[in-house]
Amino acid sequence: MNDLSTPPSMSARYGMVIDLNSCVGCQTCTIACKHANDTPPGVQWRRVIDVELGTFPNVERLFLVTGCQHCAEPSCVPVCPTGATKQRADGLVTMDYDLCIGCGYCAVACPYQARTIAHEQNWYYGEPTTQETYVAQPDRIGVANKCTFCIEKVDDGLAAGLTPGVDPDATPACANSCIATAIHFGDFNDPNSNVSQMSADDRAFQMHEELGNDPQVKYLYGIDNSMPGRDRTADDVDDEALQDPANPLVGKVQKFWDMRAAMNFTLGGMSTGLIIMAWLAYMLGSIPESALIGVNVVAGVGMAIGLFFVFLEIARKARFLLVLLRPQSSWMTRETYVVAAFYPTLLADLFWPADILHLALAIEAAAFLYCQARILQAGKGIPAWRAPQMPWMLIATGLLEGAGLLAIATTLHPDLRGATPIAAGLGGALAAINAILWRNYMANTSVNGIHPLPRKALAAINTPLRLIGQVLPLLGFAAFLGLWPTQPLVAALAGLGAVAGGIIWKMTVITKASHQQGFALSKVPQRGSGTRAAPARMGTAV
Repeated sequence: MNDLSTPPSMSARYGMVIDLNSCVGCQTCTIACKHANDTPPGVQWRRVIDVELGTFPNVERLFLVTGCQHCAEPSCVPVCPTGATKQRADGLVTMDYDLCIGCGYCAVACPYQARTIAHEQNWYYGEPTTQETYVAQPDRIGVANKCTFCIEKVDDGLAAGLTPGVDPDATPACANSCIATAIHFGDFNDPNSNVSQMSADDRAFQMHEELGNDPQVKYLYGIDNSMPGRDRTADDVDDEALQDPANPLVGKVQKFWDMRAAMNFTLGGMSTGLIIMAWLAYMLGSIPESALIGVNVVAGVGMAIGLFFVFLEIARKARFLLVLLRPQSSWMTRETYVVAAFYPTLLADLFWPADILHLALAIEAAAFLYCQARILQAGKGIPAWRAPQMPWMLIATGLLEGAGLLAIATTLHPDLRGATPIAAGLGGALAAINAILWRNYMANTSVNGIHPLPRKALAAINTPLRLIGQVLPLLGFAAFLGLWPTQPLVAALAGLGAVAGGIIWKMTVITKASHQQGFALSKVPQRGSGTRAAPARMGTAV
């Protein structure tokens, strides 16, 4: 399905109300969705999660219907570098498969685990059946896809004068098929619609409302004269429950950005940091121009290797130039424009050296580093990434790695020897800044919504990172400046620790502590056993 950006009706705001009291977990909606949208194995746009809360004897079981929330403020739309993800005037979030490059940015930006990317065509029985061959959609391979609220059906129904959510021929398959009428579709902008009426009495909640996406799927947890609701209590979802990977509410480690992405952040950060540090040393008269140019070329090669790794991450590589289409909002696009300016500047500086070109390269390196910092934080669906300290940590680490690399380089080339005191002075200060930022980040993991499993992954590197990446550079650079100023190997050892520390935490944060947001229930029906048991059948006050 390609983008349908001009719907017949421009005044509606379509969404769903899902009744937690009624859903029986039969999975009919998931099958109806799969049948209607012909999704391949492993791709499920509509899911029903079996949730158990509490501990015996105070327990409760319910079923949670999940999928794309078609948010009013979708975090997937602005990050998309190609414009493949759009939002229509009626609020529905659409996908243009012809524009998507399969970078996965929308998937890590989504707090609702609604995106999937199938990298190859799979078949249910190993070999394609006649039906699978007939409905196969190769345009969906290697691109992001998600629930569309059966958008073609909605639009065709509107064109025929039907009312979505009322007339079956204009209503999404999941809502049509629900045997318990737990899924309701309609227009939230119409106060008389079914969804507006059901959610009007504040017995409905939005999942992860605190994130500001304003999802247009609302969960009904209480019904007048039938089922009361209750607040979630601490023993419903405590740290012990959230440490269990089998808990369906717990977010799994994202698989969209792997070691290739980590290599880009690692090599890009340290290379740009090196360019900035070498430029400062040049401006202070510590290294000759020829040495600066040599450092810039080496750093440019490092950046290029990192960019090559991220190019390997893209599923639709032939479309990579489409990454240039969203400079107004995507930090990935902005990073690409910086790269497009950086390498011509590097080439010009190589053949026609000039101070203005040296400065331009340093500015472009700083812009690249800043874009990388913002790219990761915009991955809103990964709590460890969206923490407010994250961009500052990436910037400070890149600069520290740059100082470390410069300190190492001073032992390899005599023309760089004069930069050792500068690398040591700046490196020591940056090591202290990094230590403060990391401590603040770790102290606020719970406040920032980082759950126990990613916290465990971060805690595993806390001590080695502090010793190798912070204490060693701080003490090593200080020792060089105060005790052994004629021993550049001391500064080089400190620099090696700075580089190693940056690699340790970036690799961990991107590949091991990158658990998705997971699901959450702020309110639940009052039903179950023990203290969760429902009161006497209504008609009396609860």
